[in-house]
Amino acid sequence: MLPRHHGSSYSNGKKHDYEEKTYSISPHRSTPPAARKRRQLLIRLGGVLAVLLFGFFVWPGVSILSIFSFGFLSSGEDFQLETVRYYDLSNVQGTARGWEREERILLCAPLRDAESHLRMFFSHLHNFTYPHHLIDLAFLVSDSKDRTLPLLSELLEQLQADEDPKMPYGEISIIEKDFGQKVNQDVESRHGFAAQASRRKLMAQARNWLLSAALRPYHSWVYWRDVDVETAPFTILEDLMRHNKDVIVPNVWRPLPDWLGGEQPYDLNSWQESETALALADTLDEDAVIVEGYAEYATWRPHLAYLRDPYGDPDMEMDIDGVGGVSILAKAKVFRSGVHFPAFSFEKHAETEGFGKMAKRMQFSVVGLPHYTIWHLYEPSVDDIRHMEEMEQERQAREQEEKDRVERMKKIKDQFADPNNQWEKDKTDIQNEAMKEKKAKEDAEAGTEKPAAGPESSAKPETPVGALAEAKVEDVTTVKNKPAA
Repeated sequence: MLPRHHGSSYSNGKKHDYEEKTYSISPHRSTPPAARKRRQLLIRLGGVLAVLLFGFFVWPGVSILSIFSFGFLSSGEDFQLETVRYYDLSNVQGTARGWEREERILLCAPLRDAESHLRMFFSHLHNFTYPHHLIDLAFLVSDSKDRTLPLLSELLEQLQADEDPKMPYGEISIIEKDFGQKVNQDVESRHGFAAQASRRKLMAQARNWLLSAALRPYHSWVYWRDVDVETAPFTILEDLMRHNKDVIVPNVWRPLPDWLGGEQPYDLNSWQESETALALADTLDEDAVIVEGYAEYATWRPHLAYLRDPYGDPDMEMDIDGVGGVSILAKAKVFRSGVHFPAFSFEKHAETEGFGKMAKRMQFSVVGLPHYTIWHLYEPSVDDIRHMEEMEQERQAREQEEKDRVERMKKIKDQFADPNNQWEKDKTDIQNEAMKEKKAKEDAEAGTEKPAAGPESSAKPETPVGALAEAKVEDVTTVKNKPAA
């Protein structure tokens, strides 16, 4: 309750006309309502201004207009929130001349114990003619026991630090994920029939993990490339892209030693479907996986590799159903539409062959170029190595035999030299000996006085030295020409 005023006290020094026992609420100070509202408004405006100044100095990149307008004051396309990205996927469908439209490519390379091949692979990266800044690299390192990861990091640092401004690539991703792959990386293990189904399914998982982690909304193309490709055109990206197909692959061969024929088709996973293969698929279990190039599955399919003509048109196209994974260029929209590498039996196929079947099932174009060839690295099989060892042993045996033959001929030649040469040598030796005797006799006669003439001195005529030499020569000739007994 308000305090009660006494009668002798007056709030404003004047005596009221009302009775004394009343309450007074008259204030000692009075403020007009309008002034009070103005003061409160100024205080609030000052606080807001202080907050704005603080935010301007702490977050200079933040748009003050965007904070308070909530987007209603924006009038152009340039106005966007900092944390929001806008992508128009109609601009990343992939065209025949993507390098002119600055279409970005995602290059995917699965790696497993690839240390011995990485330097060769990076030499290809250096030589690509497609603009490097439009290519993003993505690597998946899985189940590796060698130095694949450290060497990969080292080579990437060198590539990105190259002094040539056209050499560095765009965004680079390295992803580590093991899948429990138990199959060894040697030729016999990788290409043995027994390991094909399980190996293909695990490889499909690796490809899907890599793609899902690396594909961005701004990618127009995806290029899959094995690191053990030895020779390929520097313009392969432009060459494949120019066909403007949803999925396209080149022909893949490998060089061989001369004793094996010089060359051989390598990738048999690019093929057209056949009635025989379809009938075979109907007889298999639902989890079975058909693999090409093995006697266990006689499919009689037309293979892209066997249709190669070294002098054929490299731009000639062939519709195919299965694709090999050595070198695949596909539009990114194929993967965005749901096509992937099946890690299960899809129409009795898995991994890249299943990818081709799935793309065809979804009405995408899948073609191969039978006369456009790239070359895979030659890796000798166990039989090749055994045969090469046998050939090396045969070569060493032939060399030793030739060496022994030369030595025998030399000994025979030394033993049965030309007799004419030997006779000339003997004749020269005899003449030299006769000359020595003649000179010795002359020296002896010069030191002795000539005896007096008498019957004793004329009893025995003296034999000339020349006649003696001729006699010796005749004796030697007689011995030489004397027939053997």
